[in-house]
Amino acid sequence: MGGAYEAIIADRVLAVVRAPEIPDAAALCRALAAGGIRCVELTYTTPDLPGHLARATAAEGTYLGAGTVLTAAQATGAIEAGAAFLVTPGLRADVAAVATARGVPLVMGAFTPSEVLAALDLGATAVKIFPAHLLGPRYLKDLRGPLPDVRLIPSGGVNAGNAAEFLAHGAVAVSAGTDVVPPDAVAAGDWAEITRRAAAFVRALG
Repeated sequence: MGGAYEAIIADRVLAVVRAPEIPDAAALCRALAAGGIRCVELTYTTPDLPGHLARATAAEGTYLGAGTVLTAAQATGAIEAGAAFLVTPGLRADVAAVATARGVPLVMGAFTPSEVLAALDLGATAVKIFPAHLLGPRYLKDLRGPLPDVRLIPSGGVNAGNAAEFLAHGAVAVSAGTDVVPPDAVAAGDWAEITRRAAAFVRALG
């Protein structure tokens, strides 16, 4: 599975950064790691993602991934820039092919049972349930009824108040978004605030 995926499972959380700008990606990753979140997903919704990935590899003790990966070219570019895992918002066969060929863990987005099965057929390491807040934690328990071995990672609307419940209902990890990395704090380089938020989120996991 690779070190990055093992770290996600061990920590039970990864941070998803959606910000229009990141002044210092390495400092951001260090701030998250100081709060207990080692796995960080930088997304293609941020301009110059490969550049940020390349610069953030200087942050020791963290595992960097690329999110909102839609094409094979984006997948290849992210991996070459240092991404240790890939995340998609939905089913992307071309991205899955690159991840499989390069031996990089892939967290593929899905929502319905059919989409979850399709993601598994494409070789997804784990399935991101997005947007998770629409049906809440119990939906994961329902999915795991017929699919007890599926590895689910809810994303979208997951926060310190409900993350533990998602884990209790079968998630192997959760995605922490703006609850931990609000865009304004990222843009301001308020690393102390981000460390505080990460630590609070980790404590809330129980």
